[in-house]
Amino acid sequence: MNWLIIVLRLIHILFGIFWAGAIFFIVSFLLPTARAAGPGSAPFMQRFARSGFLQAALGSGSLTVLSGVWLMWLVAGGNSEWFGSPTGITLSIGGLAAIVALSMGFFFQRPTMKRLAAIAQAIEAAGGTATAEQQAELPALQARMGKIARAAAWLLAVAVVCMAVARYL
Repeated sequence: MNWLIIVLRLIHILFGIFWAGAIFFIVSFLLPTARAAGPGSAPFMQRFARSGFLQAALGSGSLTVLSGVWLMWLVAGGNSEWFGSPTGITLSIGGLAAIVALSMGFFFQRPTMKRLAAIAQAIEAAGGTATAEQQAELPALQARMGKIARAAAWLLAVAVVCMAVARYL
């Protein structure tokens, strides 16, 4: 029994469940509810921006991708022909989708969330009143976060489907 593969699969599956599930939850429930609540959701979303959720999601995504790449390396066993097999192609497509989703989180979502948190902190420091500039910037940042999250959710859906079916091809 190869304990390394077992441990890597557990890491890959458990952290992948958290990562994909969190993104699906955000896109399907949290953002639509916050949007429907209008300005009343601002305090909650400001607190959420500082909650550490994004770090947990990115950390989980990183562990998922790293363990997945390591698993592919082990399963391929140095045989580049394996990547041309139906299983290898499907896992590669899923892995690429996950890597793109993770990259979007690091390079686009993270800076956007940091900016939102900075604005929230400035509003809080000013006694809860946003400046005209902050009021103008907040909707654009929120819209950007929604677009990135929806794109990441679709990419993760592709990854999940590929991982689920690859071994049966």
